[in-house]
Amino acid sequence: MKAVVVHAPRDLRIDEVECPAVGPGEVMVRIRAGGICGSDLHYYLHGGFGTVRVQEPMILGHEMAGEVREIGAGVTNLRVGERVVVNPSRACGQCHFCQEGKANHCLDMRFYGSAMRMPHVQGGFREFLVCPAVQAVPVPADLPLEQAVFAEPLSVCLHAARQAGALHGRRVLITGSGPIGALCVLVARHAGAREIVVTDLADAPLAAAKRVGADLALNVATDPEALVPFAADKGCFDVAFEASGAGSALAGALQAVRPGGTIVQVGIASGEATIPLNVLVAKEITLRGTFRFHEEFAWAVFLLATRAVDVMALLTEVVPLADAVRAFDLAADRSRSMKVQLAL
Repeated sequence: MKAVVVHAPRDLRIDEVECPAVGPGEVMVRIRAGGICGSDLHYYLHGGFGTVRVQEPMILGHEMAGEVREIGAGVTNLRVGERVVVNPSRACGQCHFCQEGKANHCLDMRFYGSAMRMPHVQGGFREFLVCPAVQAVPVPADLPLEQAVFAEPLSVCLHAARQAGALHGRRVLITGSGPIGALCVLVARHAGAREIVVTDLADAPLAAAKRVGADLALNVATDPEALVPFAADKGCFDVAFEASGAGSALAGALQAVRPGGTIVQVGIASGEATIPLNVLVAKEITLRGTFRFHEEFAWAVFLLATRAVDVMALLTEVVPLADAVRAFDLAADRSRSMKVQLAL
């Protein structure tokens, strides 16, 4: 079968790889749609991120959907031809974090398209994926797979929202308007936020944030003082989602969040960030991290299936598998794209 394989930075190939057999408790999914994520871009552009590096050829992709092609022995909850979206996380279920209900912190996590382990966990940008049946989550027949693929990044934002607490009636700041920041807008709006303000360094992603429900979109590159009015009288936002991973964005959020407010750090920084601790202490701000998701995946599928959130305004283009390199180059260009998907 064909698969999208990264060999080294800027060395992305369509390779022929072996299709594994279906074992007990497993299903084979004919992958039809795959979303290109920020981590996929890091592997493609830089060969990894931080200390995580590609050390062997790796199939990319962890946002994927398709239909069940074959069912292994003992699988009773799925049928051949059923449309599914694949949960890329497989926790061990045995470590103490899994036992505590914190499976996103599993000590033996297997996550599709990840170089964190050696051998790497091969990803889902391939024609056929064999996975445990529990990871194949059914979606309605009338839900386009291009929408279903958004379940994984939407899950990330739902988990971040749980870290923030109640959002109903709150004033929310979102710094960074990439796909995750824009999906945070959708989640905050769905949760009943009273006002949503988004910042970014480029106009195109800010326009996307406006399309999905932001009340105000501020370009802090062309207007570095855009957030200053919101910092008056010790700040006005109840909650901030920092989705850029930039230390300067976090510092700005600390100024704009009101005393007793909460900042959820969603974006992962490429290096160390300096935090003005005196501001954090004096304003009694809660700073929380958020990492992946677990039970939120089923919640995300439900929201997409019931059309409670509309993600399609974020889809830039669906590119054929044969043009994978063009798809990745497009996804890396923030001036031209928000979310790019592959049609497999």
